[in-house]
Amino acid sequence: MYKVLIAAAFMTVSTAASAQAVVGQAAPAFTATDTSGKAVSLSDFKGKYVVLEWVNPECPFVKKHYDSGNMPATQKHANGKGVVWLSIDTTDGVAGNPKATAALASWLKGRNASPNAILVDSGKIGRAYGARTTPHMYVIDPAGKLVYAGAIDSKPSTNPADIPGAINYVTQAIDEVSAGKPVSRPITQPYGCSVKYAAS
Repeated sequence: MYKVLIAAAFMTVSTAASAQAVVGQAAPAFTATDTSGKAVSLSDFKGKYVVLEWVNPECPFVKKHYDSGNMPATQKHANGKGVVWLSIDTTDGVAGNPKATAALASWLKGRNASPNAILVDSGKIGRAYGARTTPHMYVIDPAGKLVYAGAIDSKPSTNPADIPGAINYVTQAIDEVSAGKPVSRPITQPYGCSVKYAAS
């Protein structure tokens, strides 16, 4: 089963999630509702680095990084450098579903996650960015330019034992830009479960 999921992560992007965001260009603007019902816009964080993380609690790849503490640790590292972290769930059936939204917030809280906001997306944001896996990571600079897009790390597996030997691409990107350096790996291959878009 996991082999199928890994393979799915490397498939050509489907029509439902055709890539729009391009590294080196302006990140697509968006506004979405967070799990508390508040409207959150990318423009709210102008002048700051922003990480976008696509999440789905039912995905074994996501569970790998949360249950091991790796994703919360990456969030904490980003928070410590003043980076804004937005977790986004584009899974069909979550947006507009109070029960599913509450469950998402509870799941993340139970794993000591520390995003600045948890957004529920009907698919508009995911399609704008070409998000195709959970997790799928993006880093946006203070000028609103996309500077990283791809995987959380270099080990495309569901095995937590692989984490210590992996390169955390998001932490690496944050550390490089914080030091005034360009991102050395601005684009990597995302891996995980395919984003479950609603039929368009």
